Amino acid sequence: MRAWQVPAFGIDSLEVVERPTPAPGPGEVLVGVRAVSLNYRDLMIVKGLYNPKMKLPRIPCSDGAGEVVAVGAGVSVWKPGDRVAGIFMQNWLDGPLTAAKARGALGGDIDGMLTDFAVLKEAGLVELPDHLSFQEAATLPCAAVTAWNALATGEIKPGATILIQGTGGVSIFALQFARLKGARVLGISSSYEKLERASAMGLDAGLNYRDNPDWDRWALDQTGGEGVDLVVEVGGGGTLVRSLRAIRPGGMVAQVGVLTHSADPFPIPLILHKMARIHGMYVGSRKDFVEMNRAIALAELRPVGEEFDWGQAREAFERMEEGSHFGKLVLTIS
Repeated sequence: MRAWQVPAFGIDSLEVVERPTPAPGPGEVLVGVRAVSLNYRDLMIVKGLYNPKMKLPRIPCSDGAGEVVAVGAGVSVWKPGDRVAGIFMQNWLDGPLTAAKARGALGGDIDGMLTDFAVLKEAGLVELPDHLSFQEAATLPCAAVTAWNALATGEIKPGATILIQGTGGVSIFALQFARLKGARVLGISSSYEKLERASAMGLDAGLNYRDNPDWDRWALDQTGGEGVDLVVEVGGGGTLVRSLRAIRPGGMVAQVGVLTHSADPFPIPLILHKMARIHGMYVGSRKDFVEMNRAIALAELRPVGEEFDWGQAREAFERMEEGSHFGKLVLTIS
């Protein structure tokens, strides 16, 4: 089988290798991977910024979709031809995250999905919504489940207001899921074109933060001075203070990303005065994935993104590094 692997850190180091096609053991499933999507975590792993001590070589990418090719002894849930996606953490099936459940993350702790064939646990798979292509379904395991969990943890209900940062995978999924829940969505971006695309998807109001960096004050104005119920925070240290200023008293910041940093002191007084909740989001369980897929199927929701061919893995990672994409970046395995 073919696989992209990281023999040494760096996008330029990515290489295609031939490996023996694995056979599923007891309780395992062999999946023929048809499409893979990229996350910012995958870029950090490839560059050596996520875990510099990670054992190499490693097949990257947590997110992939395909069809079952063969099953090992004792497998009863899946059969050849079933359309499936792997869950991000192969050991997190239900309930709160524990240290044991956090181990076994695809493309990090263990080899990922940027390969022709992957062997996964029987319980480490979910069924794909019927209306989605493999390319669309490949976007779901990390970004979609993270966004879904952020809104669930924030207890977003009809009439609530959320704020999304940028137009990457998690943010666009948060927009789509918030609209399903009847919530109002504010968004910021450095691109008017991207704001227009997001508006066509249901964004209620948008702001270009390059022209108006005080987006926290804008969010307050948009909510009559009250503040938003939830910020889906992908920026990190460089945007956290403004996110805290933008929420209502008792509101929540769902901390998803670490794209920026800040030398300023941690804003403890602001957290106290806002009675703010800062909740770290680390994807979700298999149960979360299954529940999300039910909602996606009922609404016939379709992910959005840009497609690349299998051989363009380096180009796709470079596109991710630029930050110029909208939605997800997907590689099709021919």
